[in-house]
Amino acid sequence: MDTVLTTVALPLALGIIMFGLGLDLTVEDFKRVGRSPKAVIIALTCQLLVLPAVCFGLVLLFDLPPLLGIGMLLLASSPGGTSANLFSHLFRGDVALNISLTAINSVLSLVTLPVITNLAISYYDESDSVSLPFGEVLKVFAIVLVPVAIGMWVHRRSPAFSGRMEKPVRVGSAVILAALVVAILVDQRDNVTGYLADVGLVAALFCATSLLVGYVVPRALGVTEKQAIASSMEIGVHNGTLAIYVAVEVLDQTEASIPAAVYSIIMFVFAAAWGYAISRRVTAAPAPA
Repeated sequence: MDTVLTTVALPLALGIIMFGLGLDLTVEDFKRVGRSPKAVIIALTCQLLVLPAVCFGLVLLFDLPPLLGIGMLLLASSPGGTSANLFSHLFRGDVALNISLTAINSVLSLVTLPVITNLAISYYDESDSVSLPFGEVLKVFAIVLVPVAIGMWVHRRSPAFSGRMEKPVRVGSAVILAALVVAILVDQRDNVTGYLADVGLVAALFCATSLLVGYVVPRALGVTEKQAIASSMEIGVHNGTLAIYVAVEVLDQTEASIPAAVYSIIMFVFAAAWGYAISRRVTAAPAPA
């Protein structure tokens, strides 16, 4: 699983995309998130408490083998991936909220990921332990924050240029996303069928539930549409690469990486379809009188 695609191409492509996202952001966007922390608190509660519980329920319901069950809970405890920011950008979510959630949850995962994963290991009576490498947290920060900061700097220096680049960036982001999906499928073509048979249904149900909970709960609690879209993408699009890394390099159990590998493919399709459906619904809604 440790291929050029996951270690070089994907981070590089997302770094370029994050620069494009930064072109649309200002410091005021982040100040607004800080002044209204309600959306952050709701999204983090769903991501850190609700979704791991849902995932554990699915693992029990489908009676997954120990390593696949551990792999699912490892995935559930991983923070949102940088791809969540891209999906939020494509479907008009609050990207500043996404970036804030990714940054906050990446730090919290230093505690939450080992705790949740170790609870799963204890449940299955598998004698092992896991800790999140600090280098991976730095990598998430680097991929998300550095390119965004550069993009924001360009926006501040040349707002006219940023405005002209908005449409090309959105189109380019969609093209890059499609290319990544194809690359993942081609890279794993020999294993995709077997992986889907092992854990595909559980991963699909968990992905759909994550996207739905991430949108419906915030909306029910009075969060704005843009913030609910951002929350849905942040909660539904997990950092599969990090989960795979921990499973293979820290736990030394390749089988435990299968759920994250399958989920990483499914989430691209589900997040795109869900984002399109939300966008259609919002567009079709009548304007207020």
